[in-house]
Amino acid sequence: MKKNFPLPNIAVLLTVYNGMEWIESQIESILLQSEVNIDLYISVDLSTDGSYEWCKNLSKKKNNIKILPYGDKFGGAALNFFRLIRDVDFKNYDFVSLADHDDEWLPNKLTHAVKTIKSKNVCGLSSDVSAFFNHTPCATVKKSYPQKKFDYYFESAGPGCTYVIKTKSMLKFKKFMTSNYLEVNNITFHDWLIYAYFRENSMNWCIDNKSLIRYRNHEFNTIGANLGIKAYLKRYSMIKSGWYKEQVESIIALVCRDKLSCLKLNRLSLIKNFWHLRRRPRDAFLFMLMLVTFIY
Repeated sequence: MKKNFPLPNIAVLLTVYNGMEWIESQIESILLQSEVNIDLYISVDLSTDGSYEWCKNLSKKKNNIKILPYGDKFGGAALNFFRLIRDVDFKNYDFVSLADHDDEWLPNKLTHAVKTIKSKNVCGLSSDVSAFFNHTPCATVKKSYPQKKFDYYFESAGPGCTYVIKTKSMLKFKKFMTSNYLEVNNITFHDWLIYAYFRENSMNWCIDNKSLIRYRNHEFNTIGANLGIKAYLKRYSMIKSGWYKEQVESIIALVCRDKLSCLKLNRLSLIKNFWHLRRRPRDAFLFMLMLVTFIY
């Protein structure tokens, strides 16, 4: 006789900024997730397109949709996600999942994540995504290259919209984040900091090769999918400007505070360890080139 186990309870943290063009399809895809119980917490950045009013009206019809107080200007997904993690009381859930307003989830996205986290005995999971622009066909953005010794200092575990994390582990990050909130708010990408914190604290992470998200690539993405020459030029300019180096240093300073075992950031040490700094082999060699030519 088949046993009926309780469905996992998941708090989905959703950020919205001027999202009326896409938010309806994204929220529908979240609410249609199979074999899970969901409460959706929404933080709307100060918008001009009626996003907040639309979300507020929807929450009056759906008792599992909660809207956080409105009026703050975050100016980016990271600060909005940090606000959600800080302010939402998710301790009674089994898992916490992050979501952006402009994507679309396949119906088994969360079920697969939960099963994978349990089977691999990890604390957090991210994945590859299927990126698309307007009506163009999807292209897989692969993030699931083997994890390296120091990759988490130099890149995230994939788009934050793929993150699903055990609540017990997320509560540890929440405590760390709130204790260092001023410094945390100087980090541009929440997904990078979360991954760095988990890896630095020996909390196992899985980067799954199964893509169950349609990742919308558009002109308003903070950085967007790493596809095509424009994406490479954008990332190159961010490195050349010094922004990337500053972020690496800030993340290491945060997650390695009072530790002596962290990677040394002098050029000789980075060149010596270049193979361990990025997951994708091509990225590791490109980073080595930047090191020896003093671009980084």
